[in-house]
Amino acid sequence: MPATHRIWVHCLLLLLLGEAVVWAEPAARRPNVVLILADDMGWRDPGFMGSDYHRTPNLDRLAAEGLVFDHAYANGAVCAPTRAALLSGMYAPRTGVYAVGGGRGGDDAAAAQPLLTPRNATSLDPDITTLPEALREAGYVTGHFGKWHLGRPAGPSGPEANGFDVSVGATRGGGTKTYFAPYGITTLRDAPDGEYLTNRLTDEAVGFIKDHADRPFFLLLSHYAVHTPIEAEPDVLAKVKARPVGRLHDHVEYAAMIESLDAGVGRLLRALDEAGVAENTVVVFTSDNGGHRRNTSMDPLKGAKGSLSEGGIRVPCVVRYPGVVEPGRRTDEPVLLFDLYPTLMELAGAAPRRSQPIDGVTWGPLLRGQASLKTRSLVWYAPVYNLSPSGRVITAPTAAIRRGRWKLVHRFEDGASELYDLENDPGERHDLAGAQPGMVRTLSRQLEAWRRATDAPALKANPDYDGSPAAAPREQRRRR
Repeated sequence: MPATHRIWVHCLLLLLLGEAVVWAEPAARRPNVVLILADDMGWRDPGFMGSDYHRTPNLDRLAAEGLVFDHAYANGAVCAPTRAALLSGMYAPRTGVYAVGGGRGGDDAAAAQPLLTPRNATSLDPDITTLPEALREAGYVTGHFGKWHLGRPAGPSGPEANGFDVSVGATRGGGTKTYFAPYGITTLRDAPDGEYLTNRLTDEAVGFIKDHADRPFFLLLSHYAVHTPIEAEPDVLAKVKARPVGRLHDHVEYAAMIESLDAGVGRLLRALDEAGVAENTVVVFTSDNGGHRRNTSMDPLKGAKGSLSEGGIRVPCVVRYPGVVEPGRRTDEPVLLFDLYPTLMELAGAAPRRSQPIDGVTWGPLLRGQASLKTRSLVWYAPVYNLSPSGRVITAPTAAIRRGRWKLVHRFEDGASELYDLENDPGERHDLAGAQPGMVRTLSRQLEAWRRATDAPALKANPDYDGSPAAAPREQRRRR
């Protein structure tokens, strides 16, 4: 029997048995995937998102050759929840990763904490099939370079235990003490003094492309930049200092860090060209959460990293896929980064495991030119206290839901909700909860239905709470 007949008979048998059939192209035709994840890069930071100061010619080229998502959202206002969601395709209640670090939850709740909050997981459950694991099962070689922040870099919670064949540059924490070697990163001990971390991670990623251009590969370049400490390459910094600051952005060293990251993107794109695989490679660029308020501006959006306001969760995002994505398009379709799990699985012709829920939806229709996806609700659930290293509360437990133009932000401590019309008020300046009680009820019911569907933990009052005003975020304490 010819091979093509055998394939069709096999598919027919699977259909008769009730199994899903995912057409997988021959391995040589499957697209490579390069996912570049910046850390703490704000929504307006790249030139293609409107910065009048940051020079990002390579990211701008990527945007001109791909599809820009103007309403792309991180799954969390800090990095770990977004990274867990991206790798699992699931909302935070299914992974247990709600915040950075262990936090204070369960029986360890502080007396200054008004609510009992759930414990926060610091690594992924080993039973979760991650995106790199699923792609590796489909025949991909997988590489991770840079930040991890989902457990210890070695052992059962590290990148190599979660589907990556190669991992370089991961640390247990979420940052680096310095961007100049010696970094203190165990897998980069061979770095010559003075080497710049952003460049080293790019070197490793370029080497991975050269070594594996003959087979499908998945490359996650997870930069530490532009997270603190704000340290720029001296020669790049000198060039940035020589030009006037912009009206939107004016942080000189931060701008230089962005330019170094952008130069690395250019090197990656050249490596794909030189390896002859650019036309068969999906390139994605995005950030894990909004920018840090001390370093950048998300104007006109309100809020910054750590907040479920738009400035804390909306991020730059572009996808380039030659021959599939029409160059130079933009979309205002609201999407979440964990959608990349089913999107990349679909493009790779890989079948997800039936036993694992996938909350994200594929962007395939948008990439192929469709104007929008089926209307859905996007949810953010942060039921923990985001604490500073000194124990000060930065943000209290909050949830948010967006459906279409409407966004509801719910505070768990006082039970109050705010409502915004993002179509007419992207900066969330005008709370319409009082004027639109029906919409508040509708979105509140949807949020509660989502909580039950995902088995998200409900929050309860802390019987040991001592009433200390130190539990409130700074802006709330000033109002008291």
